[in-house]
Amino acid sequence: MRALALPLVALAEARGFLFPWVPVFLGIGIGLWFAPAEEPGPALYLAALALLAGGIAGRLRGPELLHPPIIAATCIAAGFLAAGFRAQTVAAPILGFHYYGAVEGRVVAIDRSQSDAMRLTLDRVVLERTSPERTPERVRLTIHGEQPFTPEPGMVVMLTGHLDAPLAPAEPGGFDFRRMAFFDRLGAVGYTRTPVVLLEPADPGAAPVARLRAGIRTAVQDRFPGEAGAFAAAVLTGDYAGISAATMEDMRRSGLAHILAISGLNMSLIAGFVFAIVRYGLALSPPLALRLPTKKIAAGAAFLATGFYLLMSGGNVATLRAFVMIAFMLAAILADRRALSMRTFALAATIILLWQPEALLEAGFQMSFAATGALIWGFNGLRERVHPRTMSRLVAPIFMLFLSSLIGGLSTGPYAAAHFNRIAVYGLLGNLIAVPVMELLVMPAAALSALLAPLGAATPALWVMELGARWILWVAHWVAALPGSLGAVPSPGPWVLPLLTLGGLWLMLWRGQARHAGIAVMALSFWLWSQNERPPLLVASDGALVGLMGPQGRALSTPRGGGFAAETWLENDGDLADQPTAADRQGFDGPREARRFRLGALEGVALKGQGAAALVPEACATARLVILTSRHKGEVPEGCLLIDEAVLDHTGSLAVWPDADGPRLQPARAGNRLWSGAQ
Repeated sequence: MRALALPLVALAEARGFLFPWVPVFLGIGIGLWFAPAEEPGPALYLAALALLAGGIAGRLRGPELLHPPIIAATCIAAGFLAAGFRAQTVAAPILGFHYYGAVEGRVVAIDRSQSDAMRLTLDRVVLERTSPERTPERVRLTIHGEQPFTPEPGMVVMLTGHLDAPLAPAEPGGFDFRRMAFFDRLGAVGYTRTPVVLLEPADPGAAPVARLRAGIRTAVQDRFPGEAGAFAAAVLTGDYAGISAATMEDMRRSGLAHILAISGLNMSLIAGFVFAIVRYGLALSPPLALRLPTKKIAAGAAFLATGFYLLMSGGNVATLRAFVMIAFMLAAILADRRALSMRTFALAATIILLWQPEALLEAGFQMSFAATGALIWGFNGLRERVHPRTMSRLVAPIFMLFLSSLIGGLSTGPYAAAHFNRIAVYGLLGNLIAVPVMELLVMPAAALSALLAPLGAATPALWVMELGARWILWVAHWVAALPGSLGAVPSPGPWVLPLLTLGGLWLMLWRGQARHAGIAVMALSFWLWSQNERPPLLVASDGALVGLMGPQGRALSTPRGGGFAAETWLENDGDLADQPTAADRQGFDGPREARRFRLGALEGVALKGQGAAALVPEACATARLVILTSRHKGEVPEGCLLIDEAVLDHTGSLAVWPDADGPRLQPARAGNRLWSGAQ
């Protein structure tokens, strides 16, 4: 019994330092809700409610020694219930068929696709021959071709387009765009090649924030055309629509993409600049400085400035996290308390997880909180050992910049690699050269331009901002062009990121020597990552593209078509090749209508084109695995596994593994969740 009580005693002794674990257990509960392939039933919700009620009662009446595990269990239940409640409240129709025809709706967002084409997100959607009960609440269309006018938020438009349900994963275990679209209430995506027709101009009172953002972006780009103006507009509003795909790619390759995201760096710079200018401005007047709490007035002004910046940014997870943390920091100044700590970090995470539980699975949330937590922990740990005051005024800022870039890069690197399969090899170099300009020129000029804009005097500040933007863009292009600037890594298995996160949190949050066990857990996660096996054969959801893993990497059955699946497969393999290069690799033989391959000891053939179904008997005579892009209505010879349109309609993309008993199929479209479109 004493051995069992030792952990409880250790937890009791750590009281006062356990609050940062609240969002950790909330996250575990949220993860448990998202993990199953099937939608949780009433029994699980009742069990979670019972655990929540029992935990609250236990905290109020139970022994004090049991309070920490009781609170942990209560948080797990609360996270599970919060995820379920959020899913039910955002549920909206998902298009269940391919639609072609007239699409009418109000423009609520404008951005760009990966191909650099304009995209419109519409609400108040009307589809012809479709009842309101089956019509998605929001749709997003990529606009191809020249348009007779420039769309603006709030406009009601009509176009003729193709729409489908959001894409299922390109491979088993891959990123599920349907889930992200579901929580954004995006029920269909598609494209149009016809002109967009304006039905009604934007109502002056409709979508004021979106219209203000679009107006600022247009005004800045009109005054300063080109990429620098688009960069400045993106920093001010979080609207990247004016930045080309090539520039965005160079920003990612150089490790500078985070500069564009309105998150911790941008928010803290705005808050710090406004705080400093208000406080020191008041200090210039001795009567005011002696009679007024200038520090608290400056904190209030900084809060208003960051609140407006949050409104302008569109409120993504990273921005919301930064705002919550800065709000707590400023509130601590008003209350004469310590401003920045792990408690502030935990409060921000708790609020976001309860408000938007789905954020837990997003790269932005994971990278934002990883960087913030690591920076707080790292600088707290070094505070007693290395203090900037012991350095010269020239060395201290350089050291702090280097250290923050190093900690930020090391903490976010594994998450970026896991989600995007890319590593910015020279990211530290790019940040050391570009971030000082962001801190000293771009963000102060951005704050001044916002203050001077109502007076019509923002041009000088915007000019300074443009100079800084040009420098940062030059650095991005230069670093991205360095040899070997981009590294690639394969996708990890499902347990890697949870273990890595728990190990890192244990290292940062626990007290005493036992915290070093977190290093072992993190090492285990990296070992599991290195051992993860990629599928030897992948089949696209329409059967038109097949990818076979070989000694040169994954070989693709065709150099064109199925571009999304091809790009996703190669990225997840940690392969920098493009589709034509992968199609030139050894692995497939024969004409494009009948591509033959070998999977272990199995002979296979991929059939496509008109009349391909008639070739199934002949193909099965020499191959045990046949992939067909159309539907086969005849008999399939014994011993031949046929993957045709009927199979793929049910499974989606497939991974095929060789087995002693024959090919083993792993479907991408498994289970039945609210976002799967199967219910």
